Amino acid sequence: MNVKTTIATLSVLSALSFGAFAADSINAEQAANLQSAGTISVSGVGGSPMDIRQQLNDKADQQGAKAYRVIEANTGDSYHATAELYK
Repeated sequence: MNVKTTIATLSVLSALSFGAFAADSINAEQAANLQSAGTISVSGVGGSPMDIRQQLNDKADQQGAKAYRVIEANTGDSYHATAELYK
């Protein structure tokens, strides 16, 4: 799965579960007027897009972020995703 497909999948899943978590997944347009508060990364073996999203959400919550935007994602046998945080 390529990066664009993974990011699109994460975005769709985020829209479906909007409001279910404290930190919201946002897109680049929504982030345009927000101030960056750093980045977070997650990685592992064999995770689904929903698992990856949940891990990013948990880390964003731990950092006190109100929102995050996925800026990089790789999947396959193992996965890695990076997100920018916004407060």
